[in-house]
Amino acid sequence: MEEKQMKFPNDADGDALRSLYKDGVDFKKQQSVEFFVAVPDQVTGEKLSQVLKGEGFNCFLEQDDETEEWACSCSKRMLLNYKELMDIQNKINSISKPHGGFSDGWGVFVD
Repeated sequence: MEEKQMKFPNDADGDALRSLYKDGVDFKKQQSVEFFVAVPDQVTGEKLSQVLKGEGFNCFLEQDDETEEWACSCSKRMLLNYKELMDIQNKINSISKPHGGFSDGWGVFVD
């Protein structure tokens, strides 16, 4: 049986999806996708985490040991879909901007 090749846009997000696909990740099954939000400081991060929790994300705040920069990690179980990933990053960006934060990529914890 011939395997159907998935098509992904030629950008960073498309490359990441292509890589996951090649690694054998099941795109028909929901995955835990982690969206990273860079924030200027802990207080801002705590406020923003609450706002994002209200939008249905599981959030936790962490500080990078080396750079000492703060980031919110917001996870959501979803199907790996390029358009939806872009939509969520745009949504996170518009929610985060007033707080001085911005969407800083995503990753997948493969079950």
